[in-house]
Amino acid sequence: MRRVIVIGGGASGMIAALKSAENGNETFLIEKNEKLGKKIYITGKGRCNLTNDVTPTEFLNSVVSNPKFLYGAINAFSPQSAKDFFENNGLKLKTERGNRVFPQSDKASDVTATLERAMRAAGVKVVLRTEVTGIVADGGKATAVNTSDGRTECDSVIVCTGGISYPLTGSTGDGYKFAKESGHSVVKPVASLAGIELLDDVSCLQGLSLKNVSLTAFSCGKKVFYDFGEMLFTHYGISGPIVLSCSCLINRADMKTVSLVLDLKPALDEKTLDNRLIRETESLKGKELKSMLRTLVPSSLVQFVARRAGVNPDKKCGEITREERKNICKTLKNVNLTPTEIRPVEEAIVTAGGVNVKEINPKTMESKLVKGLFFAGEVLDVDCFTGGFNMQTALSTGFVAGKNA
Repeated sequence: MRRVIVIGGGASGMIAALKSAENGNETFLIEKNEKLGKKIYITGKGRCNLTNDVTPTEFLNSVVSNPKFLYGAINAFSPQSAKDFFENNGLKLKTERGNRVFPQSDKASDVTATLERAMRAAGVKVVLRTEVTGIVADGGKATAVNTSDGRTECDSVIVCTGGISYPLTGSTGDGYKFAKESGHSVVKPVASLAGIELLDDVSCLQGLSLKNVSLTAFSCGKKVFYDFGEMLFTHYGISGPIVLSCSCLINRADMKTVSLVLDLKPALDEKTLDNRLIRETESLKGKELKSMLRTLVPSSLVQFVARRAGVNPDKKCGEITREERKNICKTLKNVNLTPTEIRPVEEAIVTAGGVNVKEINPKTMESKLVKGLFFAGEVLDVDCFTGGFNMQTALSTGFVAGKNA
């Protein structure tokens, strides 16, 4: 019987171990934490957005780094396969806005429990509180792993150690060390799906959540991102769904070349919005400008918009000049923001960068450099937009690695 060792008890590690055991291998899953799935517990704000209910082709459109590499894996274990797996193992699911799939219970712990139950039923031997310190490769083949408890011989090793985001969950970059020691190159890890710090003082807006707004990013004058949806002002700048997605596409850019434009009224073009402002100022001519602005934006944005437009918010609507009205219109459509940096990778939802996928066989997840050495999940240089795509990537690559180990 072949012996397979899986390093890391996250989503990719658990499904890799499950598939390996189902193929008749003696399978060990080694996890340095006291329990499995620590990062799963915090995904989706504790609810775990476990996949996105789209076709494999649609899925690849939401992959930021190396989508071609994922073609085989996402077709081998698609979002529908993931849904079938969890439901067949007793976890009821529900699909929400944006095709996001969650457990019906809204408990991320149920996702971990389902994976763990299936894995143990298949005969996987789980070893907790044990740290892998290195992988032994003799003659270009993985032959053993060294742990805090000693050496264990094996026929294959699957590295599922995650990235370096949320290090308290155990993602501390161990996999990058193993990869480098075995001759692989590692694309520099950076934050992905993270908030963006601003030069602009937006402290007065802290905690304000906006819906139905759009954000556009330019790098060196070229448009590199556009999305419509929700965002949030924070103590350091901005966050929320569209901001997190934006971070994926500017996280390697020189921030001095990046500019952001927030449109508070994307459903209206400038001419339509200007006509509305004309009607509002005429009907409220005896009222102050701030009263009129409250019909267009949340109260906490009124002073901010007026200041950006260079208009006194206490001025009567009937006294607003044509130029001032045009400035208000432009401000509502073009709030220019200056980013300074992406929030630290430790705070990011996922890590961009990782083991160079050119050195990995996309059909098997096996190293092209070391026979019997496999990589799966966030440790690879693959990352996606928010919405369950990163979790699905972990499951798909883990599935393929476990099947082929």
